[in-house]
Amino acid sequence: MLIDTTPSRPESSDTTTAAHRRRHDDAPDTAVLFTRLASLDDGPERDAVRDELVTAWLPMAHRIAGRFRDRGESVEDLRQVAALGLVKAIDRFDPSRGAFESYAVPTITGEVKRHFRDRMWALRVPRRVQELRNKVRVARRELTQNPGSPEPSVADIAAHTGLTEEEVGAGMEALESFSTLSLDAELSSDDDGYSLADTLGAADSAYDVVVDRESAKEGLRRLPERERAILYMRFFEDMTQSRIADRLGISQMHVSRLISRSCARVRDEAMGQRTGRHGTGGHSATA
Repeated sequence: MLIDTTPSRPESSDTTTAAHRRRHDDAPDTAVLFTRLASLDDGPERDAVRDELVTAWLPMAHRIAGRFRDRGESVEDLRQVAALGLVKAIDRFDPSRGAFESYAVPTITGEVKRHFRDRMWALRVPRRVQELRNKVRVARRELTQNPGSPEPSVADIAAHTGLTEEEVGAGMEALESFSTLSLDAELSSDDDGYSLADTLGAADSAYDVVVDRESAKEGLRRLPERERAILYMRFFEDMTQSRIADRLGISQMHVSRLISRSCARVRDEAMGQRTGRHGTGGHSATA
C-alpha cells in the first residue's frame, strides 16, 4: 500500500490512520455505506446498499478463498462459500465497533474452514478428530516455520500442543483425509493383484461354535442314554430318522419326537445357564 507523503499534499491525522488500517488494495473505504446501512429498515433501499457493499468487498472474499486452493475443492465453490461469509459479515457488522476488514476477515475465513470441516469429508468424521487434525496441522506449521527446521516428530507435536501421542497420531491420520478409497481399489499391480477388501479381517464364526458347544455340553450329559444315542446317530453319524428307528426298534415318529424334545431341553438349559451367569454377575455386583 502506498501513502503519499509529499509536502504539497498534507493529510489529516484521521486520513493517515484510515490509510494504515487498509492493509490491502481490496479493502475499500465503505464507512459511509455501512453507516447508511445501519440507519435503514428492511426494504428495497437497504437491499440496494447491502448489494453495493457486497460488490465492493467481494474481491477481498475471493482473495481469502484463494488461500484454500488445492485442497480438493474447486476455486469457484470456495469463492461462493467466501461470498456467503461476506454477506454474513455485512449483516452482522456494527460500524461503531471498528473497521469492517478486521471483522470480515475472520468471519469469511471461519466460513471457509467450516465448509471444509463439515462438507468435504467423504465420511462423517467426529468433531473431536477434526479438532485434533487442526491442532496437529497448526503445530506442524509453527514448528517448521523457521528455514531448515526438521519435520517434527509425534513427540515434538505432543509436547508443543499438550496432546498425548495417541491423540497426535489420530490427528495426523486425519490430515488431508477428505476422500475415501474404494474397497475394490487394487493395491498391487501384479497378476495376483489384490484389493483393499482382501486385506481386511472378518469375524471368525468358529468362536460362536465354541460358545454354543460349551453351553450345550452339560445339557447333553444330563439326557437319558437313549436320547443321547439318537442325537449322536442323527447329527454326528448323519443317519436318517428311518434308520435310527430300525436300529432301535421304534417308530420314525417316536424318533422325531425324541429328537425335538431333546434339542428343546438342551437349548433351554443352555439359555438358562447364560441367563443365570449374567444374573449372578449382576447380583454380586449389587451385593
